[in-house]
Amino acid sequence: MTKGLFSEFNPVSSKQWKQKIQYDLQGADYNNTLIWNSNEAIAVKPFYHVDGFNEYPQTSNTEATQWKICQTIFVADVEKSNQHAIDILNRGAESIKFILPSEAISIEKLFKNIDPNTNQFVFELQCLSETLVQNILKHIPKAIIDLDIIHQLAKTGNWFNNIHTDFKSYESITSETSTITVDVSLYQNSGATMVQQLAYALAHANEYVNALENRSIKLAHYQMVFNVAVGTNYFFEIAKLKALRILWETLATAYGMNTNCQITATPTKRNKTIYDAHNNMLRTTTECMSAILGGANTICNQAYDSIFKKTNEFTERIARNQLLILKHESYFDKVNNPSDGSYYIESLTEQLSEKALELFKDIEQNGGFLKQLKAGIIQRKIKESSQKEEQLFENGDTFLIGTNKHQNPDDLMKDQLDLYPFIKINPRKTLIEPIIEKRLAESQEQKRLKNEH
Repeated sequence: MTKGLFSEFNPVSSKQWKQKIQYDLQGADYNNTLIWNSNEAIAVKPFYHVDGFNEYPQTSNTEATQWKICQTIFVADVEKSNQHAIDILNRGAESIKFILPSEAISIEKLFKNIDPNTNQFVFELQCLSETLVQNILKHIPKAIIDLDIIHQLAKTGNWFNNIHTDFKSYESITSETSTITVDVSLYQNSGATMVQQLAYALAHANEYVNALENRSIKLAHYQMVFNVAVGTNYFFEIAKLKALRILWETLATAYGMNTNCQITATPTKRNKTIYDAHNNMLRTTTECMSAILGGANTICNQAYDSIFKKTNEFTERIARNQLLILKHESYFDKVNNPSDGSYYIESLTEQLSEKALELFKDIEQNGGFLKQLKAGIIQRKIKESSQKEEQLFENGDTFLIGTNKHQNPDDLMKDQLDLYPFIKINPRKTLIEPIIEKRLAESQEQKRLKNEH
């Protein structure tokens, strides 16, 4: 019955659409009225058409039907962490990321009464220990080891020990895990543009691949994992994750590596606020939606009060339930590639990929990521982007509800802060200038806190 339905309509070219829009504007300038420029220097058009592509975008190989609900546990007390893990697995979590601050942690006690084969278990190491990794793999053979020594340098300004010792241990550990992890979230949380995030992710990964290849290690079976922070620019963030896969495929092909990467996504800290904090739930929901549609494999949500409150059962449950609702009530696990074929998203993906690849090549031509980190170039570029974004926020050109727009004067927070939510100043000697995470709202929040009675 529907056969030939659309053949009744004549095709309309992008030129015809633009002419119609210009006519309806009644003399207003098309470019100034309807086209806006993003922080990534991408001109966003009012409509997108297949005419804008030299060839139709390829179908992505992601499986949005398979994304996992992850929850993070910082292991301070092994017995409490064990009970916590059992509880959240019974409440719908499909993956747990354990953050291990030291090697003096009993993995056997941590996994008491937990079947290591039924769910995904990730171990983020805040220490560099081959013994700890061996112990983890002994008890959980399929464990994913999240270790990023370059992230340690970028975030703290220092290696765990020194560059030679760290890379030697890293080589030994990755030979057992066959996994390379790159934490890209630091760049987003500190104010880098999406183009910078993508280029730095690729350059960061390239440092590891080069180091391992120079040690004559066969890389064909290594799995690349990217930890990514996702912001609120909904369609751009979808495109960012799609672009990351394209960029990794390009680099991996050159090295003869596995072209499929794993992406673990978490909401950004950059736009979270202490005032009207319930708005953070709306922000994290759209950010998780972008992550799913962009093809993330695992998603760790963030409690809406996590920046100023200690971990608590209520807000942790809300964060997990957001993901459960997206998966089981909003059907965000029914289509593998839901964003494929959207001319807008495909165009953004293409532009982000091209701009990031250009920046990546520039980094490599100038000595590589580590050299530019040591010279302070990466830090300076991120600061410039961050300050530009912060200026737009201060001017009211971008806004956060409850903070620089629609403030609630009755919302008092001075006595509600369990955690210090601002940049901590801790003078110490470092090899390089660290990349500092900073939220957009910090300056305004500090002013409001001072004025509270």
